[in-house]
Amino acid sequence: MSDKKIIVIGSSNTDMVIKADRLPLPGETVIGGTFLMNPGGKGANQAVAAARLGGKVTLISKTGNDVFGKQSVELFNSENINTDYILSDTKNPSGIALITVDSHGENCIVVASGANASLCRQDIDYAKEEIESGNLVLMQLEIPIDTVEYASEMANRKGIKVILNPAPARALSDKLLKSLYIITPNKGEAEILSGIKVHDWESAKKAAEVIHAKGVNIVVITLGSVGALILENGQYHKIEALKVNAIDTTAAGDTFSGALCVGISEGLSVVEAVKLATRASAFTVARMGAQSSIPHRSELAIMVTL
Repeated sequence: MSDKKIIVIGSSNTDMVIKADRLPLPGETVIGGTFLMNPGGKGANQAVAAARLGGKVTLISKTGNDVFGKQSVELFNSENINTDYILSDTKNPSGIALITVDSHGENCIVVASGANASLCRQDIDYAKEEIESGNLVLMQLEIPIDTVEYASEMANRKGIKVILNPAPARALSDKLLKSLYIITPNKGEAEILSGIKVHDWESAKKAAEVIHAKGVNIVVITLGSVGALILENGQYHKIEALKVNAIDTTAAGDTFSGALCVGISEGLSVVEAVKLATRASAFTVARMGAQSSIPHRSELAIMVTL
């Protein structure tokens, strides 16, 4: 385990998942699904991924004062995540995500943000000392964008590297982009940030160039089953994905982000850290669930023939 501290700032949800043969069309009911309830939320998933893969992790988040929030904190403690900065909101419930997964592992998700939407600047100020003691800050976009920008500014003032997984997809200010060390969009998110439709390596290169030109130091575009493209110091690197039987893609991007942070915290190059992240996310898509599908570091030594 690296002694460098990873500060994850983001959402915590409870995922209610139905696995069915196919995703329903608008107005349609699909019968025959299997129901699962799992802890989730992009911030929580990334924190769990980083912790299981060997990172020293603090999670800054907000839950409701309800059973879902209490269960989440218990689970984070069991993962050796520092939960001192998981705040309880007395006015809003914990976040809930409703997820449908089809037989090919594709999913559609609706999120009721609840307490996640009230994580604010004052909460970041409360955690200021902890943030400034960190080596990396990892964030996503299931909390208010103002909070993301404020935390990024705080980290930058102390020279702390900020990694942003820009999901769910939305436009971002150039000011925020210039504060980032690494950004990790998927194809759809890269298109929103660049205006270029990403469908292969070449279009990913063009999108990465546009995003980099807005001020991001390093761009890593994840391309699902194809792999990931890195733009660093004017050089492109293609990292091929491992071939697995995809069962559920939920949390694959979160596992990737958490693993990437662990690799960077251990002193790996960005290329080697992305290779680690690609391997970790391959395990995730071959399993059902969000946090339940995230691998431990010891598993990554096993040959992937899933």
